[in-house]
Amino acid sequence: MEDALKRALGTAVLRPTGHTGGGCISQGRSYDTDYGRVFVKSNSRSEARRMFEGEMASLEAILKTQTIKVPKPIKVVDLPGGSTAFVMEHLEMGGLNRHSALLGTQLADLHLHNQQLGEKLKKEGSTVGKGQGQTEVQFVDQFGFHTVTCCGYLPQVNDWQSDWVSFFAKQRIQPQMDMIEKKSGDREARELWAQLQLKIPSLFCDVEIVPALLHGDLWGGNVAEDDSGPIIFDPASFYGHSEYELAIAGMFGGFSSSFYSAYHSKIPKAAGFEKRLKLYQLFHYMNHWNHFGSGYRGSSLNIMRNLVK
Repeated sequence: MEDALKRALGTAVLRPTGHTGGGCISQGRSYDTDYGRVFVKSNSRSEARRMFEGEMASLEAILKTQTIKVPKPIKVVDLPGGSTAFVMEHLEMGGLNRHSALLGTQLADLHLHNQQLGEKLKKEGSTVGKGQGQTEVQFVDQFGFHTVTCCGYLPQVNDWQSDWVSFFAKQRIQPQMDMIEKKSGDREARELWAQLQLKIPSLFCDVEIVPALLHGDLWGGNVAEDDSGPIIFDPASFYGHSEYELAIAGMFGGFSSSFYSAYHSKIPKAAGFEKRLKLYQLFHYMNHWNHFGSGYRGSSLNIMRNLVK
């Protein structure tokens, strides 16, 4: 692995630092190179390249907004033996603590970034010019993303759609439902989903949704901080409804009230917020059901039962 990395990075030095990390999906370790310290994630799954390319594209998109700190992506590398590695900037990170409120503010800035670009365009009536030294970011008027991104190791269907409600139903819940159907033929889940589909549009009455660039998998394990402020990582980005971001954040804890207060002072809760949050959590419970097994079936069905009432 190390020879392949040296070649791919064009570095003579590749010295392990002793920093390691990893989650349920990939393993990671840090190395010193000719160009500074890098963090390398590796995975031997056949779908690892697609997963890492989606993560790289997500980090690049967030980086361009200049709203919130993420590790700079460097390269996806094929390793001997069929594994894949993803090389990125190494950041010294500690648990989120002092910078919770700032994370709320900066996450809201990320979510508002595209909307503000759109408003600027309207004002100028022409394309947004490049600022000094800035990469031009285009206004996006649809929901989706230019490449596949993975939430965990399962691919998300990111084909562009102009309507958020149909995007969420067809490209988020339906693929999860199809996987459950294939694995277990769960009749109750299928019947509840058939009822819920009819109900979803009513949860979006009078809500105006401008596509927002999302991290896409923002739970407590994917946030940290350093002295300069908060850091987010392991994204599964796409342009969607900003409320979607808060669903998994609320499922597994790790976010203090100061985070939510700061966020909602910039993006206030719209009418019907709590019910939509449950709908968005349904995606994550089903995604966990498909990753980790039927321990998440009960939560998935409960949400559907409550929403179809």
